[in-house]
Amino acid sequence: MNDKFLTAATIGFFDGVHCGHQYLIDEVRRLAQARGLKSMVITFDLHPRQVLQADYVPQLLTTTQDKVRLLQSLGVDHVEVLHFTPEMAALSAQQFMQQVLKERLGVRLLLIGYDHRFGHNRAEGFEQYVQYGREMGIDVVQNTAYTSPDGIRVSSSVVRRLLTEGDVALAARCLGRPYQLRGTVAHGFAEGRKMGFTTASLDVSGLPLLIPARGVYAVRVGFGHEACVRPAMLNIGQRPTFGGLLTTIEAHVFHFNADVYGQPMRVAFVDRLRQEQRFDSVEALERQLADDQCAALRVSGEK
Repeated sequence: MNDKFLTAATIGFFDGVHCGHQYLIDEVRRLAQARGLKSMVITFDLHPRQVLQADYVPQLLTTTQDKVRLLQSLGVDHVEVLHFTPEMAALSAQQFMQQVLKERLGVRLLLIGYDHRFGHNRAEGFEQYVQYGREMGIDVVQNTAYTSPDGIRVSSSVVRRLLTEGDVALAARCLGRPYQLRGTVAHGFAEGRKMGFTTASLDVSGLPLLIPARGVYAVRVGFGHEACVRPAMLNIGQRPTFGGLLTTIEAHVFHFNADVYGQPMRVAFVDRLRQEQRFDSVEALERQLADDQCAALRVSGEK
């Protein structure tokens, strides 16, 4: 790489681009500016375990496309997406630093997350990175950990745990934004329509995104290229009142009645209203859905 593009970089998978990642990237921007370098975030298109374990099915917080968009929004000069392969996985940390970071990407300062490791089998740590960097002209610096105002040491695994528990509000504070799912509007079972609650069924098949815990949520949705601005309530569950077995994701969008089948749809989770439950009658479910609608509108600040 030409010398005028020498960089200060940080590296990681950055799933979710949460507040801990943002803290790290703010620091790499600061260091780059202080040393007259370009700032760079280096990430990967595939989770390393997808390459190393054939049966691994990731539960990601962001698609690669969304991850790159979020990283770019943080004001770095360049986001580099590396294609993770078995050959790359076989590189030692020293080989990776020499061949990829120094020679290919022009890295002269490498900021490491407080617990981040790279290289074959992640066998080496920060002290070895510093030694290798000294030998090849890369200044290796370790960042401090980020703790949220809620007292949480934020990580992707913490965000995943919160989502699997249904705590989408706290997950949003860790992410710095509401958690989102995206997919395509598909035909559902139409039970909501019979009760006066027309729903859009979200098909997320083919996307390795984590689905939050079953239950009813206040959300905002967007269709096509829209941002998530339309208030809605959403159910993730198996429709136990109707004897369902398959997990579905159904959104009732308030004050909206357009035909959106086949369109892309995004869902931003605002808060969890209740757990999934089985009702003794359709009438009891109807009454609960009316209460859910009031609660979702209240959470969304709508009337």
